[in-house]
Amino acid sequence: MGSLPRGVDVPVSQVRLTRGAAALDLDAMAKRPVPKGVRHRRFLYAVGNHAMLVALSAVFLFPFVFILLTSLMTNEQANTNQLWPSPFMWSNYLEVFRVSDLEVYVFNSLRIAILSMIGTVLATIPVAYALSRMRWRGRQTAFVLILATLMLPFQVTVVPLYVVFVRYGWIPSLKPLIIPAFFGDAFSIFLLRQFFMSIPEELTDAARVDGASEWQIMTRVIVPLAKPAIAAVALFHFLWSWNDLFGPLLYLIDDRSLWTVPIGLSEFETLHHVEWNLLMAACVLFMVPVIVLFFMAQKVFIEGVTLTGVKG
Repeated sequence: MGSLPRGVDVPVSQVRLTRGAAALDLDAMAKRPVPKGVRHRRFLYAVGNHAMLVALSAVFLFPFVFILLTSLMTNEQANTNQLWPSPFMWSNYLEVFRVSDLEVYVFNSLRIAILSMIGTVLATIPVAYALSRMRWRGRQTAFVLILATLMLPFQVTVVPLYVVFVRYGWIPSLKPLIIPAFFGDAFSIFLLRQFFMSIPEELTDAARVDGASEWQIMTRVIVPLAKPAIAAVALFHFLWSWNDLFGPLLYLIDDRSLWTVPIGLSEFETLHHVEWNLLMAACVLFMVPVIVLFFMAQKVFIEGVTLTGVKG
């Protein structure tokens, strides 16, 4: 339906009638039956998509289901080809705490993961803000140097770091696993910088016109808008610290009271190499906090990962 010519007076009733006719046409088009061939193609497309997703989900869930079922078996059943426990041995989870200091290991892992996560977030936000919002000479060079550190594997720097920590008297202690996090890391800086650059410049320019300092702009404008990316960085670092074995094995092996869950599991496998049911029960307990944390922050985590890197 064409638009009304300019300079022509049209009665209000006719305009209403025209709009009503257009609405009726749209309703009729919406209610028009979909051809059978189109419906058939849509159905096949939906079935194919769901079948592929179900197959991929089964592939990823099978190891976890196998671990869960094995943790509920007896020791004799765990060494056979049986897949279904009979009977269900729920007491295996209590037995894990009896034969090992798992609660101590969990407490140490939580201390390291939470404190290092806080340190990483506090350290990377100002650096990412300076690299994305502030104009200063050498900014791109500094960013390239930070990214270059990602190319260095941890094994390259572990020897000088270990020597430094020994001279400071930090071994054995939790300090080598916590304090370096308060200096940030290149991956988190890169992730936050990309997200900060996707925030419109007009917001920060308006804050500067109102007389806000760079610190106020960062804390009151950028950080509230970047909560999904900050949550993603925090979860990434928590998962990395929770699963880390090499660092605790290097710095904490001399003091058993400071051991983390990965070290405890490695020793548990050595001590109980035949009792696969108890080992699998310990693995399930090790995964539970991570699974709960992910489902609690799933929405924010996915949003931060998908929105990061839109611009830059």
